[in-house]
Amino acid sequence: MTAGHLASLERSDKSYLQKRKGRLKVSGVNSALIVLAAGKGTRMNSDLPKVLHQIGNAPMLSHALCAGAALAPDRTVVVTGHGSEAVASAARAHNPDAVTVLQEPQLGTAHAVAQAAPALAGFAGDAVVLYGDTPFIRPQTLMAMAEARRAGADIVVLGFEAADPGRYGRLVTEGETLLRIVEYKDATEPERAITLCNSGVVMADAQTLMALVNAVGNDNAAGEYYLTDIVAIGRDRDLKARVVRCAESETRGVNSRAELAAAEAAFQAARRADTLDTGVTMLAPDTVYFSLDTVIGRDATVEQNVIFGPGVTVETGARIRAFSHLEGAHVSRGAIVGPYARLRPGTELAEDVRIGNFVEVKNATLAPGAKANHLSYLGDASIGAATNIGAGTITCNYDGVLKHRTEIGERVFVGSNTMLVAPVRVGDDAMTGSGSVITSDVPDAALAIGRARQATKPGLANKLRAHLLKLKAKREQKES
Repeated sequence: MTAGHLASLERSDKSYLQKRKGRLKVSGVNSALIVLAAGKGTRMNSDLPKVLHQIGNAPMLSHALCAGAALAPDRTVVVTGHGSEAVASAARAHNPDAVTVLQEPQLGTAHAVAQAAPALAGFAGDAVVLYGDTPFIRPQTLMAMAEARRAGADIVVLGFEAADPGRYGRLVTEGETLLRIVEYKDATEPERAITLCNSGVVMADAQTLMALVNAVGNDNAAGEYYLTDIVAIGRDRDLKARVVRCAESETRGVNSRAELAAAEAAFQAARRADTLDTGVTMLAPDTVYFSLDTVIGRDATVEQNVIFGPGVTVETGARIRAFSHLEGAHVSRGAIVGPYARLRPGTELAEDVRIGNFVEVKNATLAPGAKANHLSYLGDASIGAATNIGAGTITCNYDGVLKHRTEIGERVFVGSNTMLVAPVRVGDDAMTGSGSVITSDVPDAALAIGRARQATKPGLANKLRAHLLKLKAKREQKES
């Protein structure tokens, strides 16, 4: 999304964009984000690192980074392991300033957090630990944890009441004070009866956190260094620990393909509800699919069976008609797209543009009022204001090696079934004849016709048909 697109949407719906950007930083507080993303995810049965499996057309890692962005972190550290190069690349694609560190071997969550210490050397502020395979932590929840820190808690742990506690770690508390965290395999029967469970998300002063993880041992059933042990260690050092509660749904982890599918469904349901709440009309919400970064301004309308791929911005008052597929596209106010349209990356539709049924647009800009209503392909092109593109028009942009651009001016009438062989320019107020192949530039206000002269042979159709029928009869006789 360009800065111009963002500014335009801010004019149309500032409150919505502020919500999407997550500008919730506590005034005057520095923060760092540590995202643990080292796991292989054996149950995914995949060569792809678990955190790179996608929800809403974005890696789970990106969801965690988006949640953490609510704190406006001054530093972001991603701890990698399995598939470290791919995970690091994805982290930098989301946030070019992210620092990645390698956990090798992988000896537990406290050991993973400790790998971030060099990247946070000298950092003064809070650090929050998130997980790359837990994509649904809300920004508001992280802000509640930050407020608990401001209220005097040295260590803040995120907990949830589990419907089925299962093998979650248990939070042992007195009121809001957290006494200790017990892993299920190390818990007593009374402790296993506790339903307040550990999400794994923790916040503390960054240097305090590093001092605590360095003191963690591995004298437990798994022989691992548990991040959860920092609570007991901290209390021994007279530090105050507190629990902040969230809904269990926020802590949903993804460890299998089935859980990934369920997480996708949950993400889509949440985005549909959020989109409706921001003032977008959706005629059949359950049939609309969003990406993590989809932005739609209020008073836009989205019809049935629309898919928003990555990088789509739709402004106020636009209408996306049924069965359309958009990715990497910007749709301005008053534009109408579809039905059955496809917008591919690099598409820029200005105000009141019309893209109709079975029209595909790629890396092309259409100025205000331009229309392409039927059965056309517009690739690597610029199309001027109030220009009409006739049905069946194609910009022939690829020569087998290189792509070339087509430039069409303002108020142009492009006749149906015109082939525009790029590079080529059609001037303002020009016209092309239907069925033309345009290989040379067309001056302003000129009419270009590039087609073979029609030849008509009276009676030849009947002779040709009779000849073909004889051939058919001979073939059938031979086969019988």
